[in-house]
Amino acid sequence: QVQLVESGGGLVQPGEALTLSCTGSTPTFTSRAMAWFRQVPGKEREYVAGISRAGVPYHADAVKGRFTISGDTAKNTVDLQMNSLRLEDTAVYFCAASDLVIPSRHPKDYKYWGPGTQVLVSS
Repeated sequence: QVQLVESGGGLVQPGEALTLSCTGSTPTFTSRAMAWFRQVPGKEREYVAGISRAGVPYHADAVKGRFTISGDTAKNTVDLQMNSLRLEDTAVYFCAASDLVIPSRHPKDYKYWGPGTQVLVSS
């Protein structure tokens, strides 16, 4: 059983930056593909970024060039550095772990989820 906990959410203004961190109860991304998703009320969970077992990052087009996913084996964390935040980035952000080698864009492919952390971008 893998337990995931997100941290780092909060309230920021447009254009500011925020870093989310996902901590796993067991060695995480080196043994399984990990990803960040986000969700707003009334909408489906949206893929944001993923990292493969080998540490290769993947980013959704909506965040490419602004967000960066990375893994830290020493800390057993997967971080999401979010720069140039926009109003439309407001959502609950979830960390997820799969049994895959390469991250999937589909939430159904992930077995383990954190409880989520709220990101609010507001002026």
